[in-house]
Amino acid sequence: MEEQTRKAMTVVKERAVLAACMLPDNENDPHDPLGELRSLAETAGAVVVDEIMQNRTKPDPATYIGGGKVGEIGELVRMHNAHVVIFDNDLSPRQLANIEEEVQCKVLDRSELILDIFAARARTNEARLQVELAQLEYTYPRLRAMWSHLERIVGGAPAGIGTRGPGEQQIEIDRRIVQRKKAELKREIKTLQARKAREVEKRNRDFYTVGLVGYTNAGKSTLFNTATGPTGGGGAYADDKLFATLSTRTRRWDLGGGVGVMLSDTVGFVRDLPHHLVASFKATLEEAVHSDMLLIVLDVAHPRCLQRLDTVKRVLDDIGATEQRRVLVLNKIDLLDHNADLLVLQKQHPDSVVISAKTGQGLDDLLQLVRTAATGNISRRVLIVDMADGKAVQFLETRCTVHDRKYVESDVHMTVDIGERQLDQLRAMGASFKVEGDAVASGSSKGWSVE
Repeated sequence: MEEQTRKAMTVVKERAVLAACMLPDNENDPHDPLGELRSLAETAGAVVVDEIMQNRTKPDPATYIGGGKVGEIGELVRMHNAHVVIFDNDLSPRQLANIEEEVQCKVLDRSELILDIFAARARTNEARLQVELAQLEYTYPRLRAMWSHLERIVGGAPAGIGTRGPGEQQIEIDRRIVQRKKAELKREIKTLQARKAREVEKRNRDFYTVGLVGYTNAGKSTLFNTATGPTGGGGAYADDKLFATLSTRTRRWDLGGGVGVMLSDTVGFVRDLPHHLVASFKATLEEAVHSDMLLIVLDVAHPRCLQRLDTVKRVLDDIGATEQRRVLVLNKIDLLDHNADLLVLQKQHPDSVVISAKTGQGLDDLLQLVRTAATGNISRRVLIVDMADGKAVQFLETRCTVHDRKYVESDVHMTVDIGERQLDQLRAMGASFKVEGDAVASGSSKGWSVE
């Protein structure tokens, strides 16, 4: 087998044979077990020429799939002139090497394929660093299987006194290089993480934050663009492909009446997402972890939508996004042939919101739900505000509906429709105001206090 075989992960325009070992606890679609792997392979740019599966109670230690099936895979590779075999399982370095020796072409497992897609989709500097680190985390224990230049390296001249001895294996040099590169990447990512954490913390103080999460290709970016629109910036890349979005994008979502929230579009999740990818993308998912509300976008037109919902919930638990309110958004209702399945989902999740991000159907209901959560229960109140506190006056003028203003000495009495959360925001700002007829007062410039 040529040395080039294991030097590249890319599968662009390569003819691929898909393979899978189905264990008793697998979560594949029984109607199309290799459907997701096929989509992943096509997203990476491969041309799928054939597929093969085997049911087993446990993996084969040497090749994961049975030895007879490995022989069949080799025959398919030769028959179709395939360049790569892609497994729906995660293989050990030794299993990869054993299968490649038998089929005589490049073999990738599921994690390697996802890493390749992430590498192709990465656009920002942060995403590229995260992907590179994830690739090194994956590659490090597999160096022996990936490289053949493992001859001993001796010090000094190639021959003569002082050059004899065990020397150092090339594999050891490679591992040291990888370790140094990993340490360098982790330092850069740590700097980015600290900056992102500060940005998120400040944004959460100033705004109500909403994160869009969900399975890859569920319609998050389409919803993001529709919600934020031309005035909010929008512009998130949306396509009918897996992992179209890799980096978080945040824009203001205008909810009307002066109320706005910060909406974040995040990377999509997938079944069996490599754990080192979840770890590497922790900074990218910082928006989801610290959002005040999570909108879980679910493609209801997909036959395995419930399993995908379970996957999303597991990943959210893994990254620590467990404290905030979660709202299920049932998307792509425009693609349903009938609404029987939708009615079942609504019965199981009565607090869910039904929408089509593409057509805009149901978005008003979603907007109202988010607006109520962002402001709290809205009521009409009279706030007495120190006119010298321009920040508080501006807050009320821009984020609330003002019905009346009366100027009394150095104060302005403003009749406004305001929510409980907005009052809490004013208090957190240290604003100089009090609510007429309320014992609770805020601010220190006038010495107002609780009566």
